[in-house]
Amino acid sequence: MTYVDAALATLTERDAHPAEVEAFRRRLEQLAKPESAVVPGEELSEVGDLPALDDLGEPDDAAARDALDRLAVIKLNGGLGTSMGLAGPKSLLEIKPGTSFLDAVARQTLALRERHGARLPLLVMNSEGTREPSLAALRRHEGLEDPELPLDFLQGSEPKLRADDWHPVSWPADPRLEWCPPGHGDLYTALAASGTLEALLAAGVRWCFVSNSDNLGAIPDVRIAAWMAEQGVPFALEVARRTPMDRKGGHLARRDGALVLRETAQVPDGDDSFTDIERFCFFNTNNLWFDLEHLRTLQQADPAAPYLPLIVNKKTVDPTDKSSTAVLQLETAMGAAIGSIEDARAIEVPRSRFAPVKTTDDLLVARSDLYDLTDDGRMEPTRADFPVVDLEKARFGMLDDFERRFAGGAPSLARASSLTVSGDVTFGSDVAVEGDVTVEGPRHVDDGETLRG
Repeated sequence: MTYVDAALATLTERDAHPAEVEAFRRRLEQLAKPESAVVPGEELSEVGDLPALDDLGEPDDAAARDALDRLAVIKLNGGLGTSMGLAGPKSLLEIKPGTSFLDAVARQTLALRERHGARLPLLVMNSEGTREPSLAALRRHEGLEDPELPLDFLQGSEPKLRADDWHPVSWPADPRLEWCPPGHGDLYTALAASGTLEALLAAGVRWCFVSNSDNLGAIPDVRIAAWMAEQGVPFALEVARRTPMDRKGGHLARRDGALVLRETAQVPDGDDSFTDIERFCFFNTNNLWFDLEHLRTLQQADPAAPYLPLIVNKKTVDPTDKSSTAVLQLETAMGAAIGSIEDARAIEVPRSRFAPVKTTDDLLVARSDLYDLTDDGRMEPTRADFPVVDLEKARFGMLDDFERRFAGGAPSLARASSLTVSGDVTFGSDVAVEGDVTVEGPRHVDDGETLRG
């Protein structure tokens, strides 16, 4: 039995939807073509000028309401926050006292509905591990659910493949570790497989705005919604200007004249073009918009549509045991659809629409006075440029350690240029940081102390 047959047999034993089977088949076939998983810089060119959000016209009240009435918001919510030591949904982490990511998303949605008198349904793409607690949290917000639509749908899963022969891995010690999500490019397949795509269209929803649940800058902008409707745009990706801090995230480029998205895993060994932020000056915010009717048409012709380049993620079957069997996880990125959907667009947006929390460094920034949480769930930055925060991963990287070391709350960073912390350091309450500050342990920073560079 070939690796393709073996892997597909393992998937179909779980009664996978035909769309899931075809999407996985495509990834398996791409795996045999090494050139499909790499994008050399020499094949790419600069993007050039793009339309900017700030240049889009403000729609009148009727156009705004009509656009939002036919728009659904989807939040990617499958992550368990294991990189920060969490066992539950990362989106239930508090960003401000008493308010989690999902609380803020719910408040944003309800406020937009009230402001524009629009329907604007909210859905989350969950994993099995995030589903129950996330739905419980969202249902605490009265009036959030749409009576015609589900509040969530599930992302798919696929077998991990042995790195040596590409057959499905066996791990009797914990069979759950034999499976993995296929990256957020699974969104399109999951919409079809769950029946959510047809449910949205039947309910009169035409467009979707999709973003990560941990990015509180990603609020539906009525200007983009109205522009999509007026221009008949099938797909749009929000991108922002790269800075030296953005050398890892996917960047936009042109390949044979068409827009493409390149991720770090697609860069050939020895190719240093990825970090050239002057040449490739736009990064992917992972905020995107698409036409549901166009997606259905694509999937009627090809159940695995849209075509997405393969990303091969090399890991061990047990992520906590580096001596366990080496595996490949076949993934795709949802933003890469920009390279295969005809007339897909990219739009330049302000960096304020990209404010994710991926590490405890980001969490400290979010909890500090660099952001104010408004009554309508928006995280408003209090200054234009942010300091660089670098907390020692060994002592601050896990949430429990982070909370213990900042038991008095986040210090004031309003006048900070940078904050670097290493060693055994704890902070009291009402601490302030000014200028470029480095703190080395062992040390306790007293209540009310001001650290000056």
